[in-house]
Amino acid sequence: MSTHFQRPYVIRFSDCDPAGIVFFPQYFVMFNGTVEDWITDGLSVGYRHLVIDRRVGMPTVRLEVDFTNISLMGDEVTLELEVLRLGNKSFTLEHRCVGADGELRARVQQVIVTTSLETHESIVIPADLREAIERNMAA
Repeated sequence: MSTHFQRPYVIRFSDCDPAGIVFFPQYFVMFNGTVEDWITDGLSVGYRHLVIDRRVGMPTVRLEVDFTNISLMGDEVTLELEVLRLGNKSFTLEHRCVGADGELRARVQQVIVTTSLETHESIVIPADLREAIERNMAA
């Protein structure tokens, strides 16, 4: 799989259950952070600018998840993001959490829809965001 965006991450105490294993909903928090970093740093569009200033929402409307191995507090992992599909009003991402040993810990497919935060209706993906995603996909 070609990876279009990735970032290192250290599993924190706050990510874990009392057994020191990542509590599964925390993966969604990690991957949402990866989306924010990708839009801001990877695409140079600015997540805060889209949401706060331009009032573009990006809610998740579908998640498909496979948890394949555990992650423990202190583990160094890589969070990866790849665009699988770019539609008119939505895009599909694949996220992967990979351990330092190369072992897959979790894989998530996520569908995000762009919406107006004024009307809460779906909108066409903003042109600058679409162009940045297309450039990213071509790289």
